[in-house]
Amino acid sequence: MLKYIRAAALSSLFVLAGCGSDPAPEPLEQIIVREPGTAPAIAAAPADAPASTLIADGKAAFANCSACHSLEQGAPNGVGPNLVGIVGQAAGEVAGFAYSDALKASGIVWTAAELDSFIADPAGKIPGTTMVAGAIAEPSKRQAVIAYIESVTAN
Repeated sequence: MLKYIRAAALSSLFVLAGCGSDPAPEPLEQIIVREPGTAPAIAAAPADAPASTLIADGKAAFANCSACHSLEQGAPNGVGPNLVGIVGQAAGEVAGFAYSDALKASGIVWTAAELDSFIADPAGKIPGTTMVAGAIAEPSKRQAVIAYIESVTAN
């Protein structure tokens, strides 16, 4: 009888050992590093995306940008400049914002193409910029954000 009890206890021990007490591993944070000047190519607009959908998607995606930037007429600059009217404007010219020397000297006029390459990789596009966060790797999301910024600029 003792033999059976030992066998049962040993079996229980193996079953419990298989359960383990280690929690599931935490997800890893992925950081993408690009060499300066190696911004991804500009994506073409999806032919079947209606403008209203693109703008709505851009407004939703701009929520991440709004931690630093505003798209509200008359709102003060934040960590980043207010972007109302930025399309068609020369870089580094929003009144009252302290731009990096690199951005002020860039000579860029903010067109959709320039915004796309800057948002894809700010430090790659303008080495020395103080915009160190907020890059958007996904071309369709960049395009939607730019469409939203352009729609606010047009109003």
